Amino acid sequence: MKFTVDRDVLADAVAWTSRAVPARPPVPVLAGVRIAADDEGTVRVSSFDYEVSARGEFPADVDQAGEVLVSGRLLKEIANALPHKPVEFALDGTKVSVTCGASRFTLATMPVDQYPDLPQLPAQSGTLDGATLQQAVSQVTSAASRDETLPILTGVRMEIEGSNISMLATDRYRLALREFTWKPSAPDVSAVALVRAKTLNETSKALGAGDVTVALSSGQGVDLIGFEAGGLVTTSLLMDGDYPQVRRLFPDESPITAVVKTTELIEATRRVALVTERNSAVRLAFSEGEVTLDAGQTDDAQASEALECTLDGDAITVAFNPQYLLDGLGALGSEYVRLGFTQDTKPVEFVGLSEPGGELATEFRYLLVPIRIQS
Repeated sequence: MKFTVDRDVLADAVAWTSRAVPARPPVPVLAGVRIAADDEGTVRVSSFDYEVSARGEFPADVDQAGEVLVSGRLLKEIANALPHKPVEFALDGTKVSVTCGASRFTLATMPVDQYPDLPQLPAQSGTLDGATLQQAVSQVTSAASRDETLPILTGVRMEIEGSNISMLATDRYRLALREFTWKPSAPDVSAVALVRAKTLNETSKALGAGDVTVALSSGQGVDLIGFEAGGLVTTSLLMDGDYPQVRRLFPDESPITAVVKTTELIEATRRVALVTERNSAVRLAFSEGEVTLDAGQTDDAQASEALECTLDGDAITVAFNPQYLLDGLGALGSEYVRLGFTQDTKPVEFVGLSEPGGELATEFRYLLVPIRIQS
């Protein structure tokens, strides 16, 4: 095998496929990236860890077709370090040489015949805008759990009904819901899929802002999801288990609401949180025309700050984990935030709006459980 390609093209393809190379592979060959060049001038790079697969292809000057398996970690580091010149990739016996300008590397090959076959991309289910996907995934994954002892909560639940998609994520302390539209292949499509939040986040960032094809396999439920855009393809096994019925946690109405400028609340929370200790909270006291933030329960340090706000209903005081509060406010992406309260111990709903009294941006909703205030 022998081909020549631009350094950036190679680096981008290797960066994409190395996502699916496991840090601790159960078998040695899974630490590899498979590279196949054909006589038509196309090179395909792929990886697989039995759960997630990634493949990319690019045109190249192919002198000799062939297929090899080399260390994914080493190839990624080498490709990123090469100068911005054409790269010659050649197989010589059991070694692969990577030459770029005055730089030359030699890599040992791995037994390509022992590498597992990658799963096939299911039939296309529809297309959506990559920028919308990236924003939606970023918003909901802020609420997904990082605790592997409850693996079901490390996923994002996707609910597809016709032209509408809903994404939900929760770690039991907060809940995020994002709704958006797409172009389904069939108008009556209906599916529910639980996708690992980490996989979804990495994939949406890498695919970019163009059109993204979504593919779901079905039969006895859905067990595989795939995404494709610009020659990049990835598949992922879906998670098993019953996701909790969290959508019903959003309140039908909020008897108390407060509207605050989002950036001001973010900045004030960051400042006040400087004096918080582990597992301590930032308290927000809402009254007519003002919200006061304070933190620090020891003699060592305290902080407080007052902001302008609009309150509709009775005065109320709540306390939040400051990082969870910042995650939700940052995900809104709106100039103002409306906080909806039922009771001071019940979850608080965060919804964005462009101006006080304006229309609520209900496509994204964030629910945060308050911390009980010590009396």
